Amino acid sequence: MSEEEHRPGPESDPSDDHQSFANAAWSIPSYVLSGMAVYGGIGWLLDHWLGTSALFPIGILVGLALALYLVYHRYGR
Repeated sequence: MSEEEHRPGPESDPSDDHQSFANAAWSIPSYVLSGMAVYGGIGWLLDHWLGTSALFPIGILVGLALALYLVYHRYGR
């Protein structure tokens, strides 16, 4: 058999489990931080445009909530 014909199955490589855990360990905080940054930035821009001061923290909280929902939806099931 050539190298091309004999490929190990996904269950035979334990490093795949470590790789998927490492991907999740990096992506979860990335989702949370980027959600807070994006929606906090939108809130900050709206605060400056409208002359208010409440939308920046609201944007951060909305971004955090949406990011946590995304993490739950992706990894929690």
